[in-house]
Amino acid sequence: MKKILALAEYGFTILSLMLYTGGPLTVLTSGGVNEGEAEFYSGSDNNSLVKIVFLAIYFITFVLLTARWKKVVYMLSKDKYILILLGIALTSILWSARPEATIVRSLGITGTTLFGLYLATRYSLKEQIGLLGWMFAIVLLLSFLFAVGLPKYGIMGGIHAGAWRGIYNHKNVLGKMMVISTTIFILNSISATKNRLILYLGLSLSIILILLSRSSSAMINSIMIIALFLISHTWRWRYEVLVPTFITIITLISSIYIWLIDNSEAIFAAVGKDATLTGRTDLWNLVWDMIWKRPWLGYGYGAFWFGGESSVSSELWNAAGWIPPNSHNGLLDLWLNVGLFGVIIFALSFCKTLTKAFIWLRYSKTSEGFWPLIFIVYMIQSNLTESALMLQNDIFWVLYVAVAYSVLLPIQEPIYTKEKILIKT
Repeated sequence: MKKILALAEYGFTILSLMLYTGGPLTVLTSGGVNEGEAEFYSGSDNNSLVKIVFLAIYFITFVLLTARWKKVVYMLSKDKYILILLGIALTSILWSARPEATIVRSLGITGTTLFGLYLATRYSLKEQIGLLGWMFAIVLLLSFLFAVGLPKYGIMGGIHAGAWRGIYNHKNVLGKMMVISTTIFILNSISATKNRLILYLGLSLSIILILLSRSSSAMINSIMIIALFLISHTWRWRYEVLVPTFITIITLISSIYIWLIDNSEAIFAAVGKDATLTGRTDLWNLVWDMIWKRPWLGYGYGAFWFGGESSVSSELWNAAGWIPPNSHNGLLDLWLNVGLFGVIIFALSFCKTLTKAFIWLRYSKTSEGFWPLIFIVYMIQSNLTESALMLQNDIFWVLYVAVAYSVLLPIQEPIYTKEKILIKT
């Protein structure tokens, strides 16, 4: 019976992870709408099936956390920044520009945060990477099946006609997920003692889907992540070798950065972009104007981009001349949601997690030690031109919470023994 329950819990975790990536419910229930169509911008807030599914995930997650409440209390006692940030989101209903939106989305971010906490308290980093490997294997299979067998859903039409989106509602989402998938299959293949050919196949298919998605940001980010993975190996070298190597790397990166700035127009043209990043820089200026109208506490969690003629975003939409669904920048959207106070709390959490990630990379001897640093860097990369920071029902926040709490655990010490956590006193 215990084996059946354990298997069911694994299945629940893998399925939930896939749903948190954004597929396949959204694209299926939308009927395969494309960017530019009015229905595309309604998102999942008005989708009853998606709401019910995630409510079920929240409930099951809460039950599983309750069953391991001692681990949960221990984890929460080690880092309170995420709890404070969650508290700001929940209390923002008091000053929200759209209280009804804040109530719904605050419930969503609470459930999403709890699932990330569940991953950290239930599974080690190695187990998390293994689960993500199984999940992305399913995503790969379904994405090819959608594109080949259900092209209305798996391949975009409209302004992005021909670009693959797999089980997601947009090609850029597929691209973002495949960058994570590429990283996961690399890490799993390093530590694997068998089935390496299958892992290499998963890695190859992930890269193929990045190319088929035609997401230029995903292509660039995947190259940068692979470069980071190669460079991060030097962090485990002896100090007498590490210091000069890092000086050389920093000098090289600085030179490349200067070259990129000097040749930015030619580079943008080469990847089909312009200097405004497809209108993003103009949008950011308008977002800044809205931020400074309510800089300290923001507009309430999830309230700014709620939509409708009477919404606060309508003023920005009128000025922009189009209807962006978000700021296309994670930090700006976080500021709109929870204000400067919330941004500061997140910055403190991020700095602590980044420091711990470097420690894990330095002193761990296994492949999973690379994961925290690589994911955190990629999360920041993704949020430069897209918005995926502290969003409800979003895999980036799930993984950030899981990583932030997982790196707080001791390295090379057994943490889980017969469902009891070993705490040194």
